Amino acid sequence: MSPFPTATASASASTTSHLALLLLSSSSIFFLYKSLRLRRLRRNPSPPSPGPDPTPTPTLLYASATGTSKALAASLSRRLAEAGVTAHPTDAAGFDPDDLPSVPLLLLVLPTHDGGAPPPAAAFLARWLEESTADFRAGAALLSHLRFAVFGVGSRAYGETFNAAARSFSRWLRALGAVEVVSIGEGDVDGGDLDVAFEEWCGRVLRMVKGEEIEEKPKGESDGFDELELGGEESDDDEEEEVDGGEVDMEDIAGKAPARRQNGKVEGALPNGGENGVREMVTPIIRTSLEKQGYKIIGSHSGVKICRWTKSQLRGRGGCYKHSFYGIESHRCMEATPSLACANKCVFCWRHHTNPVGKSWKWKIDDPLDIVNAAIDQHTKMVKQMKGVPGVKPERLAEGLSPRHCALSLVGEPIMYPEINVLVDELHRRHISTFLVTNAQFPDKIKTLKPITQLYVSVDAATKESLKAVDRPLFSDFWERFLDSLKSLHDKDQRTVYRLTLVKGWNAEEIDGYAKLLSLGQPDFIEIKGVTYCGSSTTSKLTMENVPWHSDVKEFSEALALKSGGVYEVACEHAHSCCVLLAKVDKFKISGKWHTWIDYDQFHELVTSGKPFKSQDYMALTPSWAVYGAEEGGFDPDQSRYKKERRHAAAAHKD
Repeated sequence: MSPFPTATASASASTTSHLALLLLSSSSIFFLYKSLRLRRLRRNPSPPSPGPDPTPTPTLLYASATGTSKALAASLSRRLAEAGVTAHPTDAAGFDPDDLPSVPLLLLVLPTHDGGAPPPAAAFLARWLEESTADFRAGAALLSHLRFAVFGVGSRAYGETFNAAARSFSRWLRALGAVEVVSIGEGDVDGGDLDVAFEEWCGRVLRMVKGEEIEEKPKGESDGFDELELGGEESDDDEEEEVDGGEVDMEDIAGKAPARRQNGKVEGALPNGGENGVREMVTPIIRTSLEKQGYKIIGSHSGVKICRWTKSQLRGRGGCYKHSFYGIESHRCMEATPSLACANKCVFCWRHHTNPVGKSWKWKIDDPLDIVNAAIDQHTKMVKQMKGVPGVKPERLAEGLSPRHCALSLVGEPIMYPEINVLVDELHRRHISTFLVTNAQFPDKIKTLKPITQLYVSVDAATKESLKAVDRPLFSDFWERFLDSLKSLHDKDQRTVYRLTLVKGWNAEEIDGYAKLLSLGQPDFIEIKGVTYCGSSTTSKLTMENVPWHSDVKEFSEALALKSGGVYEVACEHAHSCCVLLAKVDKFKISGKWHTWIDYDQFHELVTSGKPFKSQDYMALTPSWAVYGAEEGGFDPDQSRYKKERRHAAAAHKD
């Protein structure tokens, strides 16, 4: 073969080059034409038909993860019906995207799922839109006869992914030629403005449908195509002043516009009238919601609430599982928190996510002494209200007015409070013991925490995937934070606890994974409790089917103890609370007897001494009735057991 190219080969290469150049030139002209055509369509949208219906029948779609978007869509449907317009709420999962070109008006209500993704119910529709925008065969005017409006349901606590799904839908629809007749609405479920934002957006939709108002997309918001066209045109947005500096890349153009100043105000400023961490955590809406649930709000970020077990032991009808496991006097226990905010949105949250959320402390800081004083004051007022209630024992009521225990586990994340150590010191100074629960997202805070009577870490799942599903954390590095939090327990000398909440169908089948986590923190105790069903809500999918029986919890506990290789054994149970305690054998089982109870007076002496001490230094003997397997099932025989009849009309009877 000749080492030199032949004439035939040269001609072939030349022909190929010319064809490639011609194809590239044709493609460039085609895409430029598409871009210019889309711009003209946006400036002069053509009517859907020669004789458009002034009140076209809207297609109302929702995609709901917890029920909130579905409820909002139903509300909008009712509002439209009152205005004489029929729009039946339809789950986006059952909508065929191929019907979009024939839809005159689309109304969409949807939340944002994990990492800014669309919710599962809208995943197919989202994929269809996204792929269509990238498919040149679809054309930039595919949906030019469609008008639409989108409302997003999200939480600003998730940062850049706040209502990302709604923004993506808006962007994709506009890229296919659809006209956004009402600018995107964005509700914040945790900021307290969801109802207000939705009401305002609904009002604009109704005015648009009636023909009173047709609103184009806000000035300054890019659709991602203008930047691809030829330059030479000056911006006419003279009234807007960009606040953000620096470059804006294509993702920013497509996903989020920079903050802008209009009429002297910055769009997207902190709600509740605050900036730079000086706003109050509890907004008026959140305060009203929590107060309806029986909370007493303290200052701007703390709360206290009387526990039903406190009421129960005031009447001599038994204490909670902490009474059985650790000797807590339930009628002298104050349930409180210095931080109503949390970094998780757990599926089993018994507060139904009415409290604020956040990844760091960005609010006004109340004085810890004021918090303690107000908490005790509010708690004793609630105890006093029990006077005269049938069955309340005068001696118990008198004792209850002097709380001796504080469960810092009411709601939220107590360890987030910047002055948590000062607050704990103040409680200990008053001889009030402390049980603090943290949700395993702030390992550094755990490391710097001063001695606590008993420190809990919530271990809500054993794998990264299930933890994300159960806790719905705000942090993107939630798993690493979770593992570091467990490891931080290992260095604590005082009593430490893994707290497991079993939810059937979510985490109750991960026993091998839980067993592997034991070596990280090597806690003194492991509390295993069945989830408490708190009724239906728009924020949780849990039903009674997810609640394990006490026998299920016992079976799980025994299996976990076996997998620990003898390091832990089942020590106590409280059948009423569906709760079992595992304890370290080498520390708390002495001469065959469990010592899980606490010598509280000894603890306070050790704290006052200022000298180092360990969990064994303030342990006490566990009474026989609280030991696992006892016929009492963890119920104190000195109390009177009352059972309520299942029939509504029947009163309680003593057994």
